[in-house]
Amino acid sequence: MAAQKEQKQGYRPVVVLSLLSLLICGFLFPFVVTGISQVALPSQANGSLAQLAGRNVGSYYIDNGFTLPVFFHARNESNPLVASASGVDPDITLQDALSQVIGIHNATGIPTSDLIVMVKSHQQETLWVLGDPYVNVLVLNLALINSYPSVYSSYR
Repeated sequence: MAAQKEQKQGYRPVVVLSLLSLLICGFLFPFVVTGISQVALPSQANGSLAQLAGRNVGSYYIDNGFTLPVFFHARNESNPLVASASGVDPDITLQDALSQVIGIHNATGIPTSDLIVMVKSHQQETLWVLGDPYVNVLVLNLALINSYPSVYSSYR
């Protein structure tokens, strides 16, 4: 009988430590980090949301699933070598964006020269010499919507 009582008391520190760890790591720490990020970096903490005409239309850091032929697409299934590791980022290479110009021209009637200029003007650079230049599809598509309101009137 004494051995059973002693064995039960041996579990008590393990259970207390487990519950304390759960409280600190599972609740307290996430609330503190979330609170600090909401105060220090509210846009980033909320997902870096892009707005068009006062409403949220996507995030600058996640592929927004453009599938219509009038928009640039982040996922070019015919070229898996340029696909990202996660498959959810909205960035494509400059060459991939330029390869979509003809299709967008055919779907919208926007001159290819205008589309090429727009793609090149929205090219972004990575840190210093590390990595290749890229184009953020959401930024580019929002620029298309704002630059050609008659073509994209139903998306405004």
